[in-house]
Amino acid sequence: MRTFLVLLLVSSVHLFSQKLLTPANSSIDAKLIKDETSEAIWYADNAGTKTEIGSIITELKKLNKTDLLIRTTVKLKQAPDAKWTDSTIVKTANFEPVYHSSFNMMRDMVLKSGKTKVTGYYLDKKSQEKHSIDIPAANYFDSSSYPMMIRFSPLKENYTADLSIFDYNPDAKQGLIKAYILEVKKTDYDGKKVWAVKTTDDIRNKTTFVTYYIDTETRKILKQDMDLGGRKMTLETIK
Repeated sequence: MRTFLVLLLVSSVHLFSQKLLTPANSSIDAKLIKDETSEAIWYADNAGTKTEIGSIITELKKLNKTDLLIRTTVKLKQAPDAKWTDSTIVKTANFEPVYHSSFNMMRDMVLKSGKTKVTGYYLDKKSQEKHSIDIPAANYFDSSSYPMMIRFSPLKENYTADLSIFDYNPDAKQGLIKAYILEVKKTDYDGKKVWAVKTTDDIRNKTTFVTYYIDTETRKILKQDMDLGGRKMTLETIK
């Protein structure tokens, strides 16, 4: 009886344990990754009425045989001259982070990923306060790149996973935290078969949810639905 109970306990722990994804076991299909540029319109939902906020241009570019650049440029409708660009470099094979920078109207940030720590700086442009970053971290995805990594993962119905990610934000959690793939289901969007992938993360204590609609054939993100603690936004890819 004791042996049976031990086996039952072990099997139960195995059954309910959640797989933690890292660059070491990401199972990314790198053959799906191609150079591309896409543009999405960014909308806010106001009591069922969509209001255009701006657009986001996303570029994927293989820099060489090992490194992939992910660059996003945000264009705000109310501030057309404002500059907002995020650039992330990862290893193409497994999305191991190398570098991340974000420059916009509110702050500048640069992160350099080493094997055992992340270094860089964060400049708050309003207060002109500059923070030096030197935080221990290993075996993680950069928080800016994990949504792109999900595109090239082995998606299937009812798939769930936890992801080890690194994020830096003076007003939220910092360092190694988790993101979560909560649900994957196959559905239709705009006449195409898509994977609807619902996610959240620890950056805002699981209070925000993003659902990505990913073309099952091309693995392009066709739409994103965002629930930001009650505020709803949408990104709709136009090209």
